[in-house]
Amino acid sequence: MKKTLLKKDNYKNIATYLVVIVAFVIMQTLSNQGKLGSAVTGYLVPVCCYIVLAVSLNLLVGVCGELSLGHAGFMGVGAFSGVVLATLLKDTVPSPVLRLILAMVFGGLLAGIIGFVIGIPVLRLRGDYLAIVTLAFGEIMKNLIGNMYVGIDDSGFRFVLATAKPKLIGKGHKWILSGAMGITGIKRISTFAIGFGLVLFTLFVVLNIINSKEGRAIKAVRDNRIAAESVGINVTAFRMKAFVVSAFLAGMAGVLYGLNFSSLDAAQFNFNTSINILVFVVLGGMGNILGSVISATVLYILPEAMRGLNDYRMIIYAVVLILVMLFTWSPKVSEWNSVLVDKVKHMFVKQTKEAEVK
Repeated sequence: MKKTLLKKDNYKNIATYLVVIVAFVIMQTLSNQGKLGSAVTGYLVPVCCYIVLAVSLNLLVGVCGELSLGHAGFMGVGAFSGVVLATLLKDTVPSPVLRLILAMVFGGLLAGIIGFVIGIPVLRLRGDYLAIVTLAFGEIMKNLIGNMYVGIDDSGFRFVLATAKPKLIGKGHKWILSGAMGITGIKRISTFAIGFGLVLFTLFVVLNIINSKEGRAIKAVRDNRIAAESVGINVTAFRMKAFVVSAFLAGMAGVLYGLNFSSLDAAQFNFNTSINILVFVVLGGMGNILGSVISATVLYILPEAMRGLNDYRMIIYAVVLILVMLFTWSPKVSEWNSVLVDKVKHMFVKQTKEAEVK
């Protein structure tokens, strides 16, 4: 029974990687041949960002069973810290790719550290209380970033928290982050290839956690907290691990997102962004990583592709969400999915046996 479950998980993991790799190869080939329009090309990096955000939140919400509404806060921390670092390293590190990777690591680590600090008091709560506190955290981070001023002048690096823009000293001064105005004039260095790499890294981290002993312990905590505690599972430690990993990946996605646009402001990382990411997770299926990948892709592109419809696009988007929810959670659809998975598995096993005979 255990071997059967492991094989089933392996098939799901392989299918997830294959879908992502095939999609990347197709889109990259079309892009290199110039067959993608500028609008579609512009969607590629943000789609990668939202896939990472959805998969990382699914680890916390779907696998761990903790409802968080502050994911946009970690994304914002990563975005602004990463853009500031990339700007400061512009002359020191001439390679855009290396600069982007360093910024992503820094933004992810900072978001992870903040997640750890926040998690110490927050993870004592559960259910609706945890959701409310994480929502408050996201709004606090948005307002803090909106009052931050980061710049360079003759005295060196400047970091100020103020409601009004302070003055810098010297001729060569400049503000990188200007409070509510955010950051402007960002040199765009994010690429689809790096985004694809981040998606693969996220899948590797999350799927390995899910299929490890820690992952099984996290699921045990989700299914029955009291029973998990009774067999010696450190509930707080495993919840903290899921929370910090989720924050770290969200921070990296934020850096990739921030360095894909020429301007950035704190209002982009508000409550609505957290809700959108949660919608991706719910519609893709709680704990279903491949579902998160597909839903994040479709539901990000859908409203963007319908911008020409003006007032009607959000109505159509809402109707599509309702239909997808009804379709996803239909028992008949689940039965069809099981039958399809069994057929694919049977074909794969049959081909393997035939190859061994030959």
